[in-house]
Amino acid sequence: MLTVVGTPIGNLGDLSPRAAAALAEADVVCCEDTRVTGKILKHIGASKPLVRCDENVIARRVPELLERLRAGEHVAYASDAGMPGVSDPGQALVDAARAEGLPVTVVPGPTACVTALVLSGIASEHFFFEGFLPRKPEQQEKRLRELAAVPGALLVYESPHRATATFEVVARVFPEREVALCRELTKLHEEVLRAPAPDLARMVAEREQLKGEIVIVIGPPTQAEQNRARLAAASSAAADQSPEELLVSELTRALEAGESVSAAAKRLSQRFGMRKREVYDLALSLERPDAKGPGAVH
Repeated sequence: MLTVVGTPIGNLGDLSPRAAAALAEADVVCCEDTRVTGKILKHIGASKPLVRCDENVIARRVPELLERLRAGEHVAYASDAGMPGVSDPGQALVDAARAEGLPVTVVPGPTACVTALVLSGIASEHFFFEGFLPRKPEQQEKRLRELAAVPGALLVYESPHRATATFEVVARVFPEREVALCRELTKLHEEVLRAPAPDLARMVAEREQLKGEIVIVIGPPTQAEQNRARLAAASSAAADQSPEELLVSELTRALEAGESVSAAAKRLSQRFGMRKREVYDLALSLERPDAKGPGAVH
């Protein structure tokens, strides 16, 4: 059995009894950093063989771990903090075990992204977990603009020494949105800073280098953003229509909105450079599909 074990993101008191039992009962414990997981084993009074499986070596470790699983051993996998497989190399081991038809189970535990989302107080009906952004600012900006249409909060992981530069990019892409910086989650110096993106970027720039891993929570699109997106979509759709199709579309929208045939015909005839009578007859045919006037559509 491969057991994926969620571990505390900071406070050892968050280690569940089931997680402690899974680690204590395993034949071998795989982990990103043996020193970090060693502290957890010491905390629960267990001593187990530890196998380093960080992103640099896990691909090489997978074959031997699969062999141990096939031999009937109980292998536990733990990341440095939080849920393995979430922005974590352990997913490679889970994929390989499933491909072999070997049993896999998960012991749930804390995860920094959801903890930060709740702690930030930012609307969370919908959210998108991005994990780590690209390191170069221009690539960060490109990716954030791709995510701009997501109808919910965005969750991003960042290291403290890159935080200032990343918040500058966030402010540039999302100047109207509320953003939160969450760090040292569940620890003694837990901190949440929340403000409009440009203000938060200034606050971070004025601070000395932050400590601890950071979760950035970017609020969902503002109403103004949504309105601009709808207008852009409408303009794009209109660009793909012929003048005749666009006139029919505009007339249909006007009549559905309750505008009179006469008023719509007058307004749109001026816009499209047509005789009012022609537009009026077309509007009548749309309002009454069985109309037989000169402009009727059959």
